[in-house]
Amino acid sequence: MQGIAALQPYLIAAFLVWAALLKLLSRRMRAQAGRTALARLAGPARAVPLLRLVAVAELAVAGVLLAPPALPWEGTAAAALSTGFLVYLAYGALAAPDSSCGCLGAHGRPVEWRSFARAGLLMTMSAVAVAAGPYAFDPMSAAVAAAQAAALLGLSPELDRHWLRPLRQLLVKVRAPLAVREPGAIPLETSLRLLYRSPAYCSASALLSSDIQDFWDDGGLRFASFAARGRTAVFSIPLTGGLPADVRVALVEEPART
Repeated sequence: MQGIAALQPYLIAAFLVWAALLKLLSRRMRAQAGRTALARLAGPARAVPLLRLVAVAELAVAGVLLAPPALPWEGTAAAALSTGFLVYLAYGALAAPDSSCGCLGAHGRPVEWRSFARAGLLMTMSAVAVAAGPYAFDPMSAAVAAAQAAALLGLSPELDRHWLRPLRQLLVKVRAPLAVREPGAIPLETSLRLLYRSPAYCSASALLSSDIQDFWDDGGLRFASFAARGRTAVFSIPLTGGLPADVRVALVEEPART
């Protein structure tokens, strides 16, 4: 347990430095800051300075965690910062559910359950860090630290475009929907390649919560449906001779259950 506790300050500090640098160095921060929940809370004009201030606080806490010796109050400071994140996320989810949190710079993903889970994991790690001392390598603590780092990345919706979307595309390639339903029919893979390059898919990808669920052909178009946060996203894809710009999307409300 002591080895696990000793690694927590380094993991937390690495994540805080990463989040702070994305806020400070992102070229799109000024354009995206007005779409965050912080802009709803403090006003669009104050959003950028406040995000920069949060970044400075993150760097300060990271510096404290990395500076020897390890002291209990350092973990307490990290826990307080994580608690502040949770309170802010709760406000964003209630007052501005379509806004992003701005946690990792200019990414525009709305607040979702993974954002809360990430902040909760950071708070738990901070509580464990209160008991941190000198670190002596052992395989178990290293494995736990690696799992925690992977969890932090997996619980960051802002990173989905780097791993989740490619994973969905890979699953589509190996699962049954890729099978050709009729002899001579255009493979679904061909349509999906066109879909994934289209502006319509890029604009709706943040809402998608599944890979392809169903597809059908009608009138020279192939329709593909995806789950999209309580709705269904239906894309129309030209079967032949189409360009990515020809793909269209419609969001269909799911019928209320009685």
